[in-house]
Amino acid sequence: MRNPVGREQGARERGGAGRRTARVRAGASGAGRRAARVLGAGAAVLAVTAGTAAGAAALDRAEADLAYHGVATLIAGETDVRLVPVNHGPSAVADATVRLQWSQPLADEQPGLPPGCARSGGQAVLCRTGALAVDGVGERIEVRVRLEGAPSEVFVDVDTVWSGGALDRNRLNDRQRVLVLDTGDEYHF
Repeated sequence: MRNPVGREQGARERGGAGRRTARVRAGASGAGRRAARVLGAGAAVLAVTAGTAAGAAALDRAEADLAYHGVATLIAGETDVRLVPVNHGPSAVADATVRLQWSQPLADEQPGLPPGCARSGGQAVLCRTGALAVDGVGERIEVRVRLEGAPSEVFVDVDTVWSGGALDRNRLNDRQRVLVLDTGDEYHF
């Protein structure tokens, strides 16, 4: 029969203490794995929280449905565009910008743009809508411009270029293209 104490002594002589150290290191690795799991779980919670915050920010963003209704005419190279901005909601808009862009270049000299409107490049005019309440109708915007030459027809594109930070999920009713013929007739949109 062998002496169990002798086994321990032999194990120490053969480097058993090293094995014990190895076990301690293995234990440390286990503790390290547990710490990594805790940190990993914390990172997952942080990622979920950040994702929820980003989603909440998107949900908190005001939402509005802007549209424009109006009429355009063309007579001897001068176009008149009269439109009314409408906000179908669900949130109010403090201000927005509508762009009127013609398919023909604007003449260098213009009869004068209304307050709140400014020329943008060679073919466009930008106008402020002012505040738009939910299901509200804004102030009428009237723009008269002179085109280069005297085209027999012109396209007028109407669209929102800024909605005061509100999200507009229905962009179909605030982007329109109107063909206007040089007849003096009113073309409604």
